[in-house]
Amino acid sequence: MDDAIKRPVLAYHLILSAYGFWLPNDPRGSWSRLVHNPNLVEFGDATKVNTHESVAHVAHDRKKRFAAKKALTYPPVIFNGLQARAVARGFGKYVEKSGVTVWACAIMPDHAHLVIARHHYDIETIGNLLKGEATKQLREEKRHPFESHAKKDGTVPPCFARKWWSVFISTEEHIEVSIRYAEQNPTKAGLKSQVGMWPFVVPYPRRYGEAENA
Repeated sequence: MDDAIKRPVLAYHLILSAYGFWLPNDPRGSWSRLVHNPNLVEFGDATKVNTHESVAHVAHDRKKRFAAKKALTYPPVIFNGLQARAVARGFGKYVEKSGVTVWACAIMPDHAHLVIARHHYDIETIGNLLKGEATKQLREEKRHPFESHAKKDGTVPPCFARKWWSVFISTEEHIEVSIRYAEQNPTKAGLKSQVGMWPFVVPYPRRYGEAENA
């Protein structure tokens, strides 16, 4: 058996997508099995991939991807600074309640990166609950991107995608690479660094599992 398969999962690099960021039939691949939005059917079937590695770097048809975004029921979500702050507050509330350890977090206009230590909750549960708390906070602050699309019962369309990417991390080196990637994401996009900005993010110990002695 390959050594990489034997290694236990130590952490996760979780990428949460805003609505419209990564479509089910994205030409690079997606986590979806079906295309639920009839407006997107003409752009092809779901591009399901069986990997826990990012496929963002894969060459693809950009024109097709942007054309599909224009066919969405609602415009793709682009969080402004106040909305990103509300998302972070929601993340922080979940972290406080759950005890999840977050070593890095970058909230971009259309997605978020979090590097999270392995927890007794599975990453699917963590991803769902992070999105839920962020959405709740956006509603409380009246900053939800789809407030103007609220229905008669007060509900609004989801501002996050149904699924997410979760990269499984099995080495300390990979943890550190993922943390650097998340931390550098904003500055590479021309935005302000978010290092030290979010109170729920804690420093990664120099040696995994030895935080008290780091």
